[in-house]
Amino acid sequence: MFRSRSKDEQAATAKVTADQPQQPRDPQAPKGRPTPKRNDAQSQRRSRAHTPANRKDAAKAQREARRADMARQREALANGDERYLPVRDKGPVRRFARDYVDSRWCVAEFFLPMAVVILVLTMIRVPSIQSIALLLWLVLIVLIVLDSVLIWFRLSKRLAERFPNENLKGVKAYAVMRTLQMRRLRLPKPQVKRGQRP
Repeated sequence: MFRSRSKDEQAATAKVTADQPQQPRDPQAPKGRPTPKRNDAQSQRRSRAHTPANRKDAAKAQREARRADMARQREALANGDERYLPVRDKGPVRRFARDYVDSRWCVAEFFLPMAVVILVLTMIRVPSIQSIALLLWLVLIVLIVLDSVLIWFRLSKRLAERFPNENLKGVKAYAVMRTLQMRRLRLPKPQVKRGQRP
């Protein structure tokens, strides 16, 4: 009972442990490199943290970070960089909807220039010109509604074909709202030419 183990037993246990596969190292344990000296670790922590000393400095740092984010976002809106776009414009589905709208002529994009023309015509104190202006106004609104309905249904069909498993909530409304902006004022900037199908 209290005697030492024989050499045969020691060899058998050594063989059993050798046959067992080594357990994989815990990914949390960052060894395989020497432990850094305390001074080095503290200086690295300080340089990483860089927390401001008072509230005024913290607010200033936050403003600077926000300004940098906004600058990156403006640049992304200009060149279409997906990484820094606002959440409302991100993703392949929204990009497809934008490209679909930008690749075609839309009646709604001429709404603002036509509205100015109609407004000028209504200011002229000639009854026949004023009635023409009102008729133009009615025709413009009907054409915009018809074109928007057409875009809604055609885009819905294309999205269902192209992105069957994606969440399409709000994409058609997003596309229709984009048609109301003049092409050169749209953000993100158009990435396709007219007639170039996405």
